[in-house]
Amino acid sequence: MSKKHPVIVVTGSSGAGTTTVKRSFEQIFRRENITAAILEGDSFHNVTRAQFAAAVRLAEENRQHPPSHFGPECNDFDKIEETFRRYGEEGMCQRRFYIHSDAEAAEFNAKLGSSLKPGEFTPWEPIPENSDVLFYEGLHGGVVTDKVNIAKHVDLMIGVVPIVNLEWIQKIHRDTAKRGYSAEAVTQTILRRMADYVEYICPQFSYTDINFQRVSTVDTSNPFVARDIPTLDESFVVIRFSNQEKADFQYLLSMIKDSFMSRRNTIVVPGGKMDFAMQLILTPLIKDLITMRNA
Repeated sequence: MSKKHPVIVVTGSSGAGTTTVKRSFEQIFRRENITAAILEGDSFHNVTRAQFAAAVRLAEENRQHPPSHFGPECNDFDKIEETFRRYGEEGMCQRRFYIHSDAEAAEFNAKLGSSLKPGEFTPWEPIPENSDVLFYEGLHGGVVTDKVNIAKHVDLMIGVVPIVNLEWIQKIHRDTAKRGYSAEAVTQTILRRMADYVEYICPQFSYTDINFQRVSTVDTSNPFVARDIPTLDESFVVIRFSNQEKADFQYLLSMIKDSFMSRRNTIVVPGGKMDFAMQLILTPLIKDLITMRNA
């Protein structure tokens, strides 16, 4: 952790909704005139899409448990830790981008004069100079193992954790609609990742400062046949603070209609108020980090 060069993390599983939370942070950064250097969690994978597919095929042919993007076989956890540590000390680090689609490939190729394809990485490069904060959004922003402790280098960590059936519904719809996978292929990915999900994804939420967990109020019993994603208005958001002194619960209850306390460190808000709640909760915390940085 570093008061001079703070690191902010949004961590959550694939399909959890971290990208939506990222947009809330971007609004705060823009409104408060904060310069954030952005890191994408996918950039710390250590295999391309083609290499990963080959590794999965090889494991299945040899009747071994295949690797997953949730586990250490396909990610450089030590690189994430080193990146956070270096930024905290120096205010600089390296970054790159993972290319998800043909559109992203065209954009980067035009910028870099390269011939990159979806599933590949751009070259590592220094982040822009004079950033106020480092902002990471991805799968592994708070991983702690016997070899790495990423969480200890983070100044503000936010967990995004829908109930698991809702998380799967969101992933299936995103990967089929935006990435061209079949529902069956996405289901197999979910199953293949389960052991790593339990070992590396879930434990992070014990290290977060705040967790935002969306709970649907409609039936999600069988996420693999769901025809649509429950809307925010069909949900509640459970917001848990690790340190209840960092939240002004009376203020939040007065500002967010139909919110209520479920525990002494937990407030529940209507799903449609999720972004508003994030703005109320996160803005003062981020401003405090900037105040300490400037001091």
